[in-house]
Amino acid sequence: MQSVAIFLFLYEKSAKVTGQQWDKLLKIIQGKEFSPIPTGFIVDSPWLPNWYGADILDYFTNDEIWLKANLQVAETFPDVMFLPGFWSEFGMCSEPSAFGSRCTLPRNVFPSSHRVIRHAGDIPKLTRPNPETDGFGPFILNRLRLNRRKIEDSGHRICFSVSRGPLNIASFLWGLTEFMTAMITNPEEVHQLLELVNAYLIEWHDLQADAFPTIDGILVLDDIIGFIGEEEFREFGLPYFKKLFDRDASVKFLHNDATYKSSIGFMNEMGVNLFNMGFESDLNELKALTQNRVTMLGNIPPRDVLANGNVEEIERQVKTLINGLNDKRRVILSCGGGMPPDVTTEKIRAFAETVGKYS
Repeated sequence: MQSVAIFLFLYEKSAKVTGQQWDKLLKIIQGKEFSPIPTGFIVDSPWLPNWYGADILDYFTNDEIWLKANLQVAETFPDVMFLPGFWSEFGMCSEPSAFGSRCTLPRNVFPSSHRVIRHAGDIPKLTRPNPETDGFGPFILNRLRLNRRKIEDSGHRICFSVSRGPLNIASFLWGLTEFMTAMITNPEEVHQLLELVNAYLIEWHDLQADAFPTIDGILVLDDIIGFIGEEEFREFGLPYFKKLFDRDASVKFLHNDATYKSSIGFMNEMGVNLFNMGFESDLNELKALTQNRVTMLGNIPPRDVLANGNVEEIERQVKTLINGLNDKRRVILSCGGGMPPDVTTEKIRAFAETVGKYS
């Protein structure tokens, strides 16, 4: 009986902490100020498997390793938000695989997808994939279904539907240079491709949300919007992102760690309320350009400081970031982009402890 009581105590404590984190995220987005400033990171397969001590391929194909890695990072850093949390994925192959892209998955190197469009004439031959049956989508969903009970029994829950963005996926299917050149030479075909990809993405996010009623957030990752100008974003980005984010979700999260200049003025119009940017961005400027309506997740340098810097450098950068903030509301301190490979437990603790000390 004593062991059962201890288990129930630990379970209730874990569930309470996890629920508090989600409620805290919602309050941050609503503008409530916290002391210390909250800390959070985007974590996925370039970092989490090796941090846990597994190869990337094992992480993708072994549900037990995937689950234990996600549980361990949450338990090791209970005061840090890891977003989106329990991310079921196959790296950059997740969505292109549905369109017939050949995928390369080395044992311990981040996977890559191969283009399926050689010229604009190939686009009309493409058909909209069924996310329930095509590509890696069924494996992604099934991993979550199989592990949902264990995730919830451990006090966590699945909160986000996740995908790469329409421009990002289109660039994988066509090739980055070819896709961007086609915005000038073949705009009609580019729109045809983006309509196809976006229709798939909308259905894909709907499918995730229908499968898991606990989902109340959407995360879209698209760096290609940082490679184009404002005029191109207005034509080739804005309409598709507005449709994608037009859904009943409390958290609408966009990641773009390339330049923000072409898209930042449209964040509110797109409906984005949480943004992870590149490390060269100034949080005060971003908050001003979005009328302080978007929560910023950032932004010390991920590779040069968080991964390659020493603890003293991390502390210095975090302290400088905190002291430079004009308004500490709607801020989650992080790195500028996702968690890079080779970041150690010691460095994450140094980051979090510095935030606690100086904010």
